[in-house]
Amino acid sequence: MRTSPLCLLLAAPALLAQGGRLTLEAVAHPTKRVAFAGPRPAQLDWLPDGALVQTERTNGTVAFLRVDPATGARTPLLDATRLKGALVAAGAADGAAQAALGKGAFTWNADRNAFVLEVAEDLYLVDLGTAKARRLTDRPGLEDEPSFSPDGRQVAFLRGHDLYRVDLGTGAETRLTTGGGDTVFNGRLDWVYQEEVYGRGSFKAYWWAPDSRHLAYLSLDESKVPVYRLEDDRRIEQKTLRARYPRAGEPNPVARLGVADLEGRTTWMDDPYPGQETLIVQVGWDPEGNLLASYQDRIQRWLDLRRFEGATSKALLHEQGPAWQERLPLPVFLKDGGFLWESDRTGRHHLYRYAADGRLVGPVTSGPWDVRALLGVDPQGRHAYFEATERGPLGLDAYRVGLDGKGLTRLTERPGTHQVRFNKAFTAFLDTWSDIHTPPQQALCDATGKQLRVLQANPATAWKALALGQVTFQQVKTRDGFPMATMLVKPTDFTPTKQYPVFQYIYGGPGAQVVRDAWNPQMPWFQFLAQHGIAVWLCDNRSASAQGQASAWGIYRNLGAQELQDQLDGLAWLKAQGWADMDRVCLDGWSYGGFMTSYALTHSTAWKLGIVGAPVTDWHLYDSIYTERYMGLPADNQEGYTTSSVVNAAAALHGKLLLLHGTLDDNVHPQNTIELLDAIQKAALPTPPLILLPGSDHSPRAPQHGWARYQAMWDFLERNL
Repeated sequence: MRTSPLCLLLAAPALLAQGGRLTLEAVAHPTKRVAFAGPRPAQLDWLPDGALVQTERTNGTVAFLRVDPATGARTPLLDATRLKGALVAAGAADGAAQAALGKGAFTWNADRNAFVLEVAEDLYLVDLGTAKARRLTDRPGLEDEPSFSPDGRQVAFLRGHDLYRVDLGTGAETRLTTGGGDTVFNGRLDWVYQEEVYGRGSFKAYWWAPDSRHLAYLSLDESKVPVYRLEDDRRIEQKTLRARYPRAGEPNPVARLGVADLEGRTTWMDDPYPGQETLIVQVGWDPEGNLLASYQDRIQRWLDLRRFEGATSKALLHEQGPAWQERLPLPVFLKDGGFLWESDRTGRHHLYRYAADGRLVGPVTSGPWDVRALLGVDPQGRHAYFEATERGPLGLDAYRVGLDGKGLTRLTERPGTHQVRFNKAFTAFLDTWSDIHTPPQQALCDATGKQLRVLQANPATAWKALALGQVTFQQVKTRDGFPMATMLVKPTDFTPTKQYPVFQYIYGGPGAQVVRDAWNPQMPWFQFLAQHGIAVWLCDNRSASAQGQASAWGIYRNLGAQELQDQLDGLAWLKAQGWADMDRVCLDGWSYGGFMTSYALTHSTAWKLGIVGAPVTDWHLYDSIYTERYMGLPADNQEGYTTSSVVNAAAALHGKLLLLHGTLDDNVHPQNTIELLDAIQKAALPTPPLILLPGSDHSPRAPQHGWARYQAMWDFLERNL
């Protein structure tokens, strides 16, 4: 439930009025938009020998360069012309090769000297050393989700809903699974597993074993999952889009875990929980070639990490908290056979060391902060490296600590948000840094954090030329003392004795903070409003604060209520400042933020206006895995589902709404907005304006959709705020 920032174009100073003032076209127009944040950070990846490879994209073309970390010198590996020529020589059509390179979805081998690319539904292998390409597949139908075996000699892929492999030495193809079809997915995730379990964007559901001779895979039976239909009305002949989508309480796909050998023989793993509905939320292998899998019950109250011996398994770890249990990463294994494990068991996310037999050795990190990502362990097995919020919940830093929990060292210096990637030896890292005032910059650092070279300074000249409102962070306490993070963008003409309207942006979903000391792609929009005399206010209610899992548990089984109370406490602080016109406050949110906005305007009278994008208006309508994690099953929590419904409360709507929704939103279905409109009309209330985004899914990525959205929002604000 998240949206993507709109694409940025090159700076066009003519779109800026005198005095560095923004226009709406400069902020959001499809072709006149200004790249205030400068270029995106260069795409750099570590090579096994410690050098870097840079993927350079220019006007729909792609080239690869080798970068020397010591000097910064760049040497061409494969230029755009030779790359496209290699694909054409291997049988790809010129236009198809160009289109595939423009998408740039490269699957690399471990040595990063070859990659697989999908071109016109077939797979091609490209060798950087020889600058030659080879066609791997040549059959009808899409081949996708490729991956190299650990030894680099094979590529597995999906054709339809079955798993295949091709031997790179002989070119021979082997079908590894059978029976895939409309309702059985072998090695492929369905919509809900992809969206809510394994992560949006990849449908891959198979994993190579370390010996390159076996592949574990999920088989998902969707035959009982209800079908949801969306109509594409953008042409004379309507197109019906059908997808199996389990809503809260409805049948989930049934998952089985199998292991296929290279000849296509599958051994099915025993179900450790016969008679129970479970989710298989992680699959992988340990260094010894033993299969690992994490299981959760349907409503995600617990998680078990299991290790298989043959087809049977035993639990290594069991996790269970007072509310829901988050999916956790697989362990990172150590030289002695033990492993590092991430857990929220204290209400904060930390690292723990375990012996090979699953016995807890002790915590590696602890404290009132959270580990966000375990980056790995150095080859000597002395230190763990990770990203964490130890310096404060608004930023992110990189750290090193001994495996005994001693010697915690912060490796990143500047306050703000650092995202780092170490080389294989953990002797250097790439650091992409930004803060709320500064678009992303990229540097190379040694293992101690000393900056060796600025790789991309990104001066963002167009941004610095603007007249900007002051941006500040504040900590605002709720009535029971929880410290909420807030951000304020003051109008550029700010005078404390004046009264200003307020635009409040919200997301509010569990663990999804929007107040961060990092560059915000929405900052040009916020500053546009500030230049028009409108203050911008962001406030993370405690469950959205990402200050440990414990901060979110209060919303369990009753979404909306605690979040709204926290937001009202935030408004009380805003009112106390004296300059905010509390009769002119607009709340704006998309997805969970759309739920929060519509909930706030039907359960309080604090906001005059609400801009509601793609909202969940009744949790019966949203997908099973996300909803049941926080709400439980509808049959077991009828009161919670009733009281959290915006549709049920529509007659209490206070203030004016603007509704926006993509017509092909397969995530939060348009049905949510239609049901809300229906309830408002049945209550004899004024019908809110509705802006449809034809053909848009849940994230309005197309330039015309972003422009329509911002035009509608600004017109609504000008008329009513």
